[in-house]
Parts: sequence; C-alpha cells; structure tokens
Amino acid sequence: MRQTYMAKASEVERKWYVVDAEGQTLGRLASEVASILRGKHKPTFTPHVDTGDHVIIINAEKIHLTGNKLEGKIYYRHSQHPGGLKTRTAKEMLETRPEQMIEGAIKGMLPKNSLGRQMFKKLNVYKGSEHPHQAQKPEVYELRG
Repeated sequence: MRQTYMAKASEVERKWYVVDAEGQTLGRLASEVASILRGKHKPTFTPHVDTGDHVIIINAEKIHLTGNKLEGKIYYRHSQHPGGLKTRTAKEMLETRPEQMIEGAIKGMLPKNSLGRQMFKKLNVYKGSEHPHQAQKPEVYELRG
C-alpha cells in the first residue's frame, strides 16, 4: 500500500520570485500570488504545512482594475471610536497606497488562521521597479494569462 506524502516544515525548500504587476488585473494577480505563497504550485503541497515560496511584487502602482471599480470600489477602515469610519475609493488607494491594496487582496485569499498569517509574511510589495532583495537571487515569475 502507498503512503501519502506529507511535507515537514524543516524539509521545505523556499525560492524567491519576482512578479511584475504592470498591466496585471488585481484579482487575477492576487489569486496566483496567493497560490504561490501557499505552495499549491509544488507537487509537495501539504495543506497543514507552509510549503510556499517568497514573492516580491514590483510596480504596484501600475495595477489594473476592470469596470467601474476605480470609482465604485470602496475600502473601509475604523478607528474603533464612535464615528471613526474612514473610507477611500480604489482610485485614492491606487494613488496613495497601492501596496496596501494588493496586500489586502492577497491576504483575503489566504487561510484565516495562524498558518495564513505565516504565509502572508513571505509577501513583499513595492512601488516602482526597485526592491532590496537582490541578495536572495529572485527568479522572475511569469503569470498565466
């Protein structure tokens, strides 16, 4: 009888990937990056172990949104004080904090537990085409589609 392979946290080999967000659609980029962070692209994927790789996203400010989302999509924050609800449109977010916009989309596609928080720490998002991770020798990752 064959045994199912279960990856151990100590045996996982992690790579570094660079993803260029220029011209990419936000949701499609986020779902593929979330898959890489989870490790679903590897044959050794194990649901209860973080088998994912590190991802660096560059050119965050050049992400694309479809339809009327620039004006219609609203991001909410609350200060936990009465009347403390703050709102921003996707256009305002793209102009001021595009990294936060991409991080939020990817975080929503990861598991909602301690494992998901651990996976999220392997994500680095930057405005512009420069990043401080050259020492890790990241490979360029071509997104599907």
